[in-house]
Amino acid sequence: MPAHRPNHPRQSAEAVRPVVLTAFRIVVGLLFACHGAASLFGVLGGAKGGGTVPLGQWPGWWAALIQLVGGALVLLGAGTRAAALLCSGSMAYAYFTVHQEHALLPLQNGGEPSVMFCWAFLAIAALGSGPYALDRLFARRPLATAEPAVRPTSTA
Repeated sequence: MPAHRPNHPRQSAEAVRPVVLTAFRIVVGLLFACHGAASLFGVLGGAKGGGTVPLGQWPGWWAALIQLVGGALVLLGAGTRAAALLCSGSMAYAYFTVHQEHALLPLQNGGEPSVMFCWAFLAIAALGSGPYALDRLFARRPLATAEPAVRPTSTA
C-alpha cells in the first residue's frame, strides 16, 4: 500500500497540477512553434496552405518569428513568463487587426486560434512554467559571486 494516498478529490487534483501545467505549457509552445516554422520555412503545410511569408514583411514575418522563438522558449520553459506574455500580446494584436474587422465573434471571423493562443499564453504567463522547465533548472543554481581581487586591509 502506498505511503501517502490522497483521500480527497482536491488532494488528487493538487497532486497532478504540476504535471498538467507542464504538459499544457509544452503542448501550447509546440503548437505555436509549429505555426511559426510553417510560415517561415514552408514546412508542415506552409503559410496558409503553402509557401512562406516574405522575409521582413510586416506583420506576418515578425509574427511568425515570435511564434517560432516564443513557442520554442515556452516549450522548453526558458524565460517562460516573458515569452508567454509576448506570444499572448502578438495573438491579441493579430485578433484585433486581422480578424475582428471581418466580424464581431471569433467563430464568425476565423479568429478562434488567435483567441485561444492569446488566453493560453496569458494563463502560462500568470501561472509560470511549472516544475519541469529550464527556468527551474537555472533557478536552482546559485549565481557565482565574484570575490574582490584584493581584500581590504585595516589600518589600525
